[in-house]
Amino acid sequence: MLRRALTNTGWLMGARGVNAVLSIVYLAIATRLLGPDDFGLFVIAFTFAQIVAGFCSFQTWQAIIRWGQDEGGRRTATGFAVALDFAAIAAGVVIAALALALFANTLLLPAELRWPTFAFTVASLLAIRSTPTGLLRLHDRYDRAAYADATTSMVRAAGAVLVMFLDPTILSFLLVWGVAEIATAVVYWWLAARTEPIDLARISLTRLPREHPDAWGFVWGTSLTASLAIASRQLLVLLVGVLGGAALAGIYRVASQLGEGLLKLAQALLRAVYPELVRNPDTASALVGKIVRIAVVTGVAVVMLGLVLGEWIIIVVAGREFVAATVPMIVLAGAASIELVGASLEALLVARGRAIANFVTRAIPLTIGLLSLPWLLQWFGVTGAALVILGTSLVTVTALAVLTRRMRG
Repeated sequence: MLRRALTNTGWLMGARGVNAVLSIVYLAIATRLLGPDDFGLFVIAFTFAQIVAGFCSFQTWQAIIRWGQDEGGRRTATGFAVALDFAAIAAGVVIAALALALFANTLLLPAELRWPTFAFTVASLLAIRSTPTGLLRLHDRYDRAAYADATTSMVRAAGAVLVMFLDPTILSFLLVWGVAEIATAVVYWWLAARTEPIDLARISLTRLPREHPDAWGFVWGTSLTASLAIASRQLLVLLVGVLGGAALAGIYRVASQLGEGLLKLAQALLRAVYPELVRNPDTASALVGKIVRIAVVTGVAVVMLGLVLGEWIIIVVAGREFVAATVPMIVLAGAASIELVGASLEALLVARGRAIANFVTRAIPLTIGLLSLPWLLQWFGVTGAALVILGTSLVTVTALAVLTRRMRG
């Protein structure tokens, strides 16, 4: 189990490694061509779209794995997931239109960026890909998922190079990012259809809940928890922009892009370990214990690297105009290290059907952190936003450890 979980994590991180290298390329191009203010506006437009798509979408991949262990259940769970995706896209388009009509000024979006932001949001909604992701993970085709994941950064990097020579504007970068989202979704669905044919006759919001009465509770629990992750990352960027200005949002985005590498490892670990815990509940606790020990060593090493090379990394990638992102980057690396330790604990809770408990565990400290953001920004500047994440991660992972210990006891 450990070998398979780490192998699958390796496939996920292989794609994320490619993405990390290429993200440095397009981040360096965007920050240097746009500067702090315009890059901040680009970040606000991009983040708005990600928030809408994230809050409206469901974690259907977990439902596919939970109820798709046999062929009949797999078709029913996939049909339920596809129906949820359709509902999410429709709701997201309406919410995006209303939000931009009512709050565009609050979000600091000038008139010329509002329609492009809406168009990019629609592209992000159409690119929701949790269902094909679930099908690939169910069949342990993490290699195919890795190829699909790499599409995003490859298109962004290639597009950023073209933009550099043709038209280095916010609109051009939004266009490239939108094409990257759609291209990634197309590749995901194509690879998933080759792995598991989708039965269109099973697309239904009611069939799975009739067979499994706890389906809606599980889906809402996992999706609300994912929404908290969006709130702690994407929504926080937007709030930093609203409270501190577009330039501050851009600086925080650079810090998070470079400082949360371990968070991506934590997310990959959660996605790779979860299927193993569903398939092998009797040995789940032993697997979690081994992974936690690996995570502690990895996290400490990465934080030490950030302390030694943090400022140099910021200057090389984004330029001296963004050097204020150095301390927040190190703080966020520390938070990501803590989340890496908690990833397998969270996977264990969800695998045991405790999705709502997991949501509550994350919701309370995050809510307190977001409410304290105005004062933290006033006292510590952009580092205050990073402290919200650090405090939230510390409290959450401690609570997860207590919950899993009680559950095992």
